[in-house]
Order: sequence, then C-alpha cells, then structure tokens
Amino acid sequence: MPLDLAFELMMMLTSGCALLVSAWLFWRARRRRSMKALAGFGIMMALWCAGHVAVFYGWHITGMALILANPLMPTFFLDFAIGFVNQGPAQRLWLTRLARYRGLLYVVAVLISLSTLWLRGGSIIAFGPFEHYFVFHGSGWFNIGYTIFIGMLAHALLLWGFMHQQGNRRRSIAAMFAAGAWGLLLATSFIFPSLGLLWYPWPMLLLPSYVLLLVYGVVRYQMLEVNAWANRALLWILMTTLLLGLMALFSAMAGRLGMQALAAVPQWQLWLYSLLLLMLALVLYQPVSKLVERLIYPGSRLDEQLLDTWLARLRDTDNWHTLAHEAQQLLARQMGQPVTVRLLTTPPRFEPGSGLELWCLHQRDDWQFRLKGFDDVTPGMRLTAEVFGSLLATRCGLLERSLQLAEAERKRVSEQHLVELGGLSAAMAHELRNPLNIISMATAGLDPDRRAMIQDQLKRADRLIVDMLAYSGQLHIQPRHTALLPLINSLKPQFDWQQVRLELNLPEHYQLYADPYRLQQVLTNLLDNALSFLRNQSDGRLRLEAGDNPGVLWLHNNGPSIEPDMQSRLFRPFVSRRAGGSGLGLAIVQRIMEAHGGHIHYRNDAGWPVTFALYFPEEPTS
Repeated sequence: MPLDLAFELMMMLTSGCALLVSAWLFWRARRRRSMKALAGFGIMMALWCAGHVAVFYGWHITGMALILANPLMPTFFLDFAIGFVNQGPAQRLWLTRLARYRGLLYVVAVLISLSTLWLRGGSIIAFGPFEHYFVFHGSGWFNIGYTIFIGMLAHALLLWGFMHQQGNRRRSIAAMFAAGAWGLLLATSFIFPSLGLLWYPWPMLLLPSYVLLLVYGVVRYQMLEVNAWANRALLWILMTTLLLGLMALFSAMAGRLGMQALAAVPQWQLWLYSLLLLMLALVLYQPVSKLVERLIYPGSRLDEQLLDTWLARLRDTDNWHTLAHEAQQLLARQMGQPVTVRLLTTPPRFEPGSGLELWCLHQRDDWQFRLKGFDDVTPGMRLTAEVFGSLLATRCGLLERSLQLAEAERKRVSEQHLVELGGLSAAMAHELRNPLNIISMATAGLDPDRRAMIQDQLKRADRLIVDMLAYSGQLHIQPRHTALLPLINSLKPQFDWQQVRLELNLPEHYQLYADPYRLQQVLTNLLDNALSFLRNQSDGRLRLEAGDNPGVLWLHNNGPSIEPDMQSRLFRPFVSRRAGGSGLGLAIVQRIMEAHGGHIHYRNDAGWPVTFALYFPEEPTS
C-alpha cells in the first residue's frame, strides 16, 4: 500500500473514531460538563485529522484552518480536567473559581487560531511520498507552543488530582497519563518536517489508538458497559493482527506451493479482503449466534432484562421462606409448569417427588444447586433452570451472611441490655433485701397464721429477686457429659408433687453435653412451671423422654393448653400464665439454652397439650 495512502486512511480512521466516541460521550454525559468537554476534545481531534485529509486533496485553506485550530484541543481537555478533578476529596475553592472563567480560555484559543491563520503560520510542502503536507513556520510556532503549554497545564492539574483523589477516580487519572504519554509519542512525529527533518511520520499511523485509549482510561472505572465493549474490541484487534500475519505468511509461501496467481496478488489487497471478511463475520456474529442458540436451546429466552428482574425480585426477600416462595414463583412462571424449590442447610433424608425440583444445598462454606427431575426436559428449559439455580445459590449465600450479621447485632444489643439490667438488678436486690429482712424480723411477735401469710409473701418477693439476678447475670457455661437420670432423681425431693405423676422415658445411661448446674436450673424451672398447673388436676402427668436425635429432650405435660396469643410471647421476660409467677422462668431457660448453643421450642403437635422440646448441641469434635 502506498505510504501516503496509508497516512490518509489513518487520518480518516482517527477522525471517524473520534467522532463516534464523542457522540457516545455526549449522549452519556447527561448533566456532567466534564464528559461534554471530553467529547469536545474528541470532536477537535476529528477536525484536526480532517484538516490533514483536506490538505491531501488540495483544499489548503480549509485544511490549514482546521490544523491551526490546535489550541482548542488542549483547551477542551483542560476544561475536562478541571471538572473531573474538582470533585470529592480534591474539591477546592480555587478550582471552582477557575471553572467560572474557563470561557476565557476558549476565547484566547479561538483568537490565537484565527491570528495564526491570518498571519500564515504554516505552509504546504512536498516531501517523500507526500505531495501536500502541512508544516509550521513564523507565528505557527506560537500556535504550537501555546497548544503544548495548555496541554501541560491540563496534565499538571491531573497530576495534582492524582495526589488528592482516591479510588476509581485516581485510577482513571493514572490511565489518562498513560494514554497522554502514548499520544505525545505519536504526535511528535507530525512536527518533524516543520523542523527540517523530512522523515515519514510512522507513529502517526497508530493515532486512532490514542483517542480510544484516552477515553477508555477515563470511563472504564465509571461505566461498566465500556469494559465489555473494550473486551470485544481487544478481541477484534487480536484477531485482525493474527489474520494479517497469516495472510502475509500465506502470500510468501504461495509461490512455493505452486499457486502463482495468488502469489502475484499484492499483499495489501489480500489484507484488505481479509479485513472485509473479518468485519462481515463480526457483523453476522450476533444474529448467527442467536439463531444457533435457538436451535440448540429451543424455548430458552434469557436476556439481560430477565436476569435483572430475577436479581431484583430475589434481592427483595429477607428470610428463607419468602426467598423459597419467590424463587418458586419466578422459575415456575419462566418454565411454564410447576417447580418446587427447596432451600436445605443439611443433606435431605427424603427422595425428590415426581415433578421438577430445584434444591439449594449448603455445603461447607458455600451454596450449591441441584436439579431433580430435569432429565426429560428440553435443553433450553434445563439451561434456564441452571442459570436461575446459579443466581439463587448466590442469593442464598448473601442472605445467610445478612441474617448472621443481623443475629450478631441482635445478640450484641441484647447483651448490652442485659449488662445494664444486671447492674440495675444487683442494686435493686441490695436495696430490697434490707427492708425485707426487717419485715421478716418484725413478724416474730405476730400470731402464727398472720406470720405465715407474711412469710409466704416475703418468700415470693425473694424468689422474684433471685429470678431477676439469674436472668440478668452473666452466664458462664462449662459443658460436659452429664447423666440425666441421677440429676432428675436428685431434684425430685425439691417439689411438692401432690399426686402428679412423673414418667421417665429415658435410656439408663442417657447423657447430655451440658453444664450440670445450668441444666439443673433449666429442669427446675420447667418442672416447677408445669407443676403449678398440674397440682389442681386429678390426673396430672409429666413425661420426660429422649428425642429421636442425640441431645434432644422432650418434656410433656397434660395441663391446660397455651392460648395462641400467648405462644409467641412465652419466652419473653415478665410474661407469665401462673398466678404469683415472676414471668422470668422460661426467659431464664431460653437464655441458658442459647448460652449452650442450643434452643428451646414450644410444641403442640406431639400428642400432648403442652410440650417443650430442648435441643442441646453435640460435643464438638475438635
């Protein structure tokens, strides 16, 4: 390819790229003046390159006017730098004031451009392969000097911003410096003929890359879609380079392979044909890939809008039940048939049903999905389920961490309240027990009936104080294997059973991994609470039995069932069903169970009016 034609093509390509990028920037800028200024820089770059093309075609006045508009290019870039830097931690009053008077910079740039054009600051010469080439002289040197000065001022401002900015804006400035160094290296060759060095400006052939790298360096950390575009562009460039290399190798070897006609074809024509084929393949890639996807995955309609909808709907859920229900609805609607979604923290012990099921399993520190019953569905439907399952597994992990943080915060607040309550309870116990002791001693001279009545009430007050101290105090758990039957037998004499039967359905050597003292408190509170309702019944029964799994204990009684409105408040402090109760017994039990790492639940589905299920943790393996 003739060298003058190559230069002309590169100027046209640079001009076209700059105009396209500037139009895109202006469209995306909205109200961001800095991005509009960068679009203006791109437009001036396009006009500057168009000036060289005009010179090649003999339009000397037009070409010289566009080339001598040099100062406007760095002026637009300085305008961009002011707006880009003057944000966040680098925002300064002097930059704001400078931004108010940046219009004067444009006026000065226009005056310098017009004056150097009037004073003939350049001329057209012929050298080497060029019949028409622009060179500076006279006032043109002031034009180029002012252009360089404004460019250096803009980059100095960016350097100052780099030292004061943070995060992505700082990274963008670093990328701009790298692009600026590349642009300076390319542009210096343009000025060599003006210095009397009649060298071919080889670096100018790479000028299209400058404007693209500069704009990409600015927006790559601001707009995510730009990175996707850059990924495709880099792939296209690499494919183009590889194809040109292969064509050059094939052209060199064609004569030796006996293909004389092909060897006679100019290499630049082979390159041009190859580029046309590559561009045609690039244009046809999207529609052909969609057609192939429809053939391979019929019925699959996955696009960015659908994925965004799935993510938004799944993100709005805040508990496991809602997440499973929402996921089931979304997937069933997309599949056009019922789908069961199960969120499982442990491997299931049941076989899947006959329909379609999506399982999300918690395995180690991650969530994985499994498809059940999808063997007979179309590949498109299976692909849809796999994509949805991947999104759901990710959402399960995020929800798990969110709930863990919420639970940790709840425990922190609860512990803080308990510390405050503990201090208050200790002070109140001290202040209350002194007058209670005085009242107790004052009853010594009363008749026995009245003294007994007062003593009962004093015991009730003392029990309330003990419960308050037990609930608000710190719990120090020292778990070990504790035999349950001996502990129960030691507690029996403490209670007034009044014909209430205690049934023990426990293995002879049944053990729990628990603190013996705290386990005694749990059983004492539960048995005392149950006996307060059973003593009034002729057939009162209590049953303590082992659950199906290790560490599970069931305590049943046939007392009056608990009202539905009371069930949700059973374990709250100062909530009681029994007359004269403190309302702290079950709250203390719950605190002790949580301190063990276990929990307690009220059940009404075990065949008894009242059942409490206690779940103690197993002994850790390490």
